[in-house]
Amino acid sequence: MTDLSELLIKNGLLFAFSFVGLTMWLCYWVSKRFTNGRIHGSAIAILAGLALAWVGGTLTGGSKGLADIPLFAGIGLMGGAMLRDFAIVATAFGVDFSEIRRAGLSGVVSLFAGVFVSFAVGALVAYGFGYTDPVSMTTIGAGAATYIVGPVTGTALGASSEVIALSVAAGLVKSVLVMIGTPFVARSIGLDNARTAMVFGGLMGTTSGVAGGLAATDPRLVPYGAMTATFYTGLGCLLGPSLIFFAIRAIAG
Repeated sequence: MTDLSELLIKNGLLFAFSFVGLTMWLCYWVSKRFTNGRIHGSAIAILAGLALAWVGGTLTGGSKGLADIPLFAGIGLMGGAMLRDFAIVATAFGVDFSEIRRAGLSGVVSLFAGVFVSFAVGALVAYGFGYTDPVSMTTIGAGAATYIVGPVTGTALGASSEVIALSVAAGLVKSVLVMIGTPFVARSIGLDNARTAMVFGGLMGTTSGVAGGLAATDPRLVPYGAMTATFYTGLGCLLGPSLIFFAIRAIAG
């Protein structure tokens, strides 16, 4: 067992892919066996990942979750920004650009509307819970956009680590809710073609939530929703520490 443990530690990234693959397989089995596919396997996998991160942090007292355990150190690399961004870019290669042009003005409007509404709702919730300074309101509002925009905005504005953590938590909750809720509302909102998928991705913005929700609805729609959701993330990172922060500061003082 000692030799096996040392071998897995030396090949941490390879073991991370195997471990995550096994976890995904189990989550999809649970989805099919116990929810009849109503809760997508990706949503269950996110919850499992959060639980494992909590267990890892509790056992080690560290700050990187399961990656603080030497055997699972490769998960820290696998889940890092480099491979995350590679996965997002790779998803976009499945897009048919003739369909993108069909989205037209509605796709652009959905992007800006999604970003501004998310920031506004997040900032109002932050204000309601006592975070009344513009930096905290903007950072938590950014987290309501996505859990990537939150830390980017908070770091740029000099927010405290507590506020940045809250922004990440807000983004994760949104991601899980979008992922779980999309299949239930898809029929009522006409989410059955590339154009509506792009508008939906632009309004929701959370790439992981949109991708998981669309995968449970119709896998063919994933690249379109993920593409506009990715643009949403970039737009949020651009507007959050600048225009939106100045607007919130002007209103909140």
